[in-house]
Order: sequence, then C-alpha cells, then structure tokens
Amino acid sequence: MRFLSLALQDFRSYAHAEVEFAPGLTAIVGPNGHGKTNLLEALGLVAGLGSFRGAADAALIRDGAECAAVRCQGVAESARELRIELDLDRTRPKKIRVNAQTVPRRRDLLAAAPATVLSPEDLELVKGEPALRRRWLDDTLALVKPSWGALRSELDRILRQRNMLLRQAQGRAGGDITVTLDVWDEKLSAVGDRLRLRRRELLDALGPQISGLYSRLSAGSDTATARYASCWDDAPLADALAAARSEDLRRATTTVGPHRDDVLLEISGSPARSHASQGEKRSLALTMRLAADNEVRRRRGTDTVLLLDDVFSELDPVRSAALLEALPEGQRILTAPTPLLPEGVQPDQLLRVGDGAVTSVPAVGR
Repeated sequence: MRFLSLALQDFRSYAHAEVEFAPGLTAIVGPNGHGKTNLLEALGLVAGLGSFRGAADAALIRDGAECAAVRCQGVAESARELRIELDLDRTRPKKIRVNAQTVPRRRDLLAAAPATVLSPEDLELVKGEPALRRRWLDDTLALVKPSWGALRSELDRILRQRNMLLRQAQGRAGGDITVTLDVWDEKLSAVGDRLRLRRRELLDALGPQISGLYSRLSAGSDTATARYASCWDDAPLADALAAARSEDLRRATTTVGPHRDDVLLEISGSPARSHASQGEKRSLALTMRLAADNEVRRRRGTDTVLLLDDVFSELDPVRSAALLEALPEGQRILTAPTPLLPEGVQPDQLLRVGDGAVTSVPAVGR
C-alpha cells in the first residue's frame, strides 16, 4: 500500500491543497503552526485511524467553512487502484467512500489503507489511561484481520445494552431483569473471551519485538516488557460476570470484562507509567507503534505507510539514528519543523509548507 496524492478542501488550515507523494521517503518541512501535521492528520483519516490529535470531525473543518473534503489516491495490493473520499459536515455524520462505494465504519478504512502514525501524542500510550492501550491493541487486530476488529464493535454494542438494563434495574434483580441479564451475560461472555484471547495472542507476538526495538533505541542500556493484564482470572468470563452481578447491579455498570483490561509496561523491571523518564516513555511509545506496524506487515504480507509527525525533535542523536535504522522499507512521510533534517535522513521528496500552501523543493538530506 502507498499513497499517490492527497487533495484537501477547507480542511484545518487549508482552503485548498493538492499534494503528490513519492514512493519512498517524503519530508515535509516548515515553521510550526503552518500545517505540516494537518497533512499527516488527513492521511491518518483516510487510513481509518481517526484524528491522532483526538479532534472531533467538526474541529477538522476550516474556520468559517461548513464542510470539508479529503480525497486520496493510492495503490493497494497487486497494484489495485484505491480512491478514498471523506466528506465532513458540521451538522451531519461524515461520509466515507472507497472506490465510489460507501462504507459505514472506520475499521473498513483500516483494512483498505493500512498505515501507522508515530507522533508526540503517542506519549499517552505509556502514561495515559488503559483505554488508549486497549485501542492500540484493538486497532492492530483490525489491521491484521478485519473480522477481529469487529469483536470490539460487538463488545461495545453488548455493553451498551447490558449497562442500560443495569440502570433500569435500579439495584434490584428479579423476574424479567434476571432473565434478560442472563441473555446479555451469555453474549458478553462469548465475545469477551474471544477478544481477550486475540489480544493476548497479539501481545505475545508484539512483546519480543517491543523488547528488541527498545533495546536498539536505548543502545542496549535498558529493557522493556509489555504484559496483558486482565481484570478477571483465567476462568471463563461467564463465571466472573456471575460473581460480579451484585456489584454490577449496585453500581449500574459492568465491572468485569475486556473493556477494563490493560497492557502493563515496564522498563528495566519498573512500571513505565510512574518510573520512566519522559524520554524513556517516548522511546517506548515509538517501539509499540513500530512493533505493531511490523506485525501487520508480517501477517498481511504487504507494506503499510508510516506517518511520522515531528518524532525526531525530542530524541537525542543516538536514539534518532537508531529509530531511522529501525524504520522498515516502503513509503514513509515525515514532518520536521525546519529545513535542517535529522542526521541520516535522505528524502526522495521534500515539501515545504507555509501560508496555507504546499510546494515541492529540491530534495537534500541536510
């Protein structure tokens, strides 16, 4: 998979922009605040990753405009042409089309245009809430096999129904409430057990890669581990739900299940979230993204696109060089705040951003 071109209309800072991308390494340079990251954010949208800045759809529309359009041409497996179109509106849900066919869900884009974003926001993967690490696993599952991504959507649907029933029960079970809870517990158990199994299998594959990549970035001075932490023991989820029913009724919410699991991260045996330095956390987050990208490439047998948003500015020269060496072959699109690129970056294409415009300039490594 690789991107060929991107066209924007009233997206973020761009009234209009059209960009073509080289097959290899593209560097996008320019002052901060002039729209470099906006280009990567648009590519992340068409890849099904959503806004990696966490922005709502309405926030992506240029100030003063009512709607925005993102159009992307690409080449998928076996040289198949790919056209992805997104229409954003302040008052209506976004519309997504792949090769002129409407698709209803974000995960359909994950399958169509696999990409990985590395950005400063990834620091939250290590220091943020468990939901971010669960999403990292679930998005990787969806990229590896779309039907596995559907497990999370089904889990969310069941949880909404079960929690609604718990609120209606007002702390008391009996009669129809008990019968209906039994039905939802059976559904939740079936999906929850499968999702936990897939997550654990995936993390078993990612763990050694995270450890190896982190060792490279730290020049072998530290080790990193990632371990799946479930909120119930290895018994079937049905048993845990039965044991927690009284508590669930009291709190009017589902207290056990894969929606409460976490990935425990350690650096040299200490919890990364509380004990690691900012630089160590950032390096670990980068290795988590790269490990997931490597696993998607391996299992799908195809390249993904790497989008790197200003990831070198907060790394020392040793870690920057190690990160460059760890990047896989294929299309890579990175941003940098000045024309002075990191040591070792030799772009095939150099784009300069400024005053709402994107221009191509002669490519130089430094």
